[in-house]
Amino acid sequence: MVCVQPGLLRADDAKVILALGDSLTAGYGLDQAEAFPVQLQAALQTAGMNATVINGGVSGDTSAGGRSRLEWLLVGQIDGVILELGANDGLRGLDPAQTRDNLDWILTTLKQRGIPVLLSGMYAPPNLGKDYGAEFNAIYPELAEKHSVKLDPFFLEGVAADPNLNQTDGIHPNAEGVAVIVKRLAPKVQELLSQTRE
Repeated sequence: MVCVQPGLLRADDAKVILALGDSLTAGYGLDQAEAFPVQLQAALQTAGMNATVINGGVSGDTSAGGRSRLEWLLVGQIDGVILELGANDGLRGLDPAQTRDNLDWILTTLKQRGIPVLLSGMYAPPNLGKDYGAEFNAIYPELAEKHSVKLDPFFLEGVAADPNLNQTDGIHPNAEGVAVIVKRLAPKVQELLSQTRE
């Protein structure tokens, strides 16, 4: 899925949310209308919020990739960011210290710009062992506390390992799975938008 250039879908008085992530954000294997940013935007609008959600997801992206793309994505008005990165770091067994450093840099940059963030976490694959899992899984709550940002502990909560809510690869949610994620996250995003500048 191709990223939407910031500002292209913005209504004059809409709040603009950047969903910065990997294939889980981008909508891998789904029609564009089924992807997380599109479903979230629809849910927010149904709730009476004038919001535009920019799809800043790239399939296969790591925390390092998101870090390298951030400055380009912040061109124009951005009122809030949903940060969903790290799943591919874990799948590849990358050093959790590097993942932490990249996410820390992203959160620091957004804080410097006064942009509120919802940090959505990920759990390490169990096959990488307890020590790796403990170090990786601690990244998100510790960074959320450090930067005083909202935390959603696990992006795939209620969806992971449910064959009815995932595509045949068992990793990526199907349209129904995305709807479950959106239902959980939409209220958190509404709270996030309440922090934005008028």
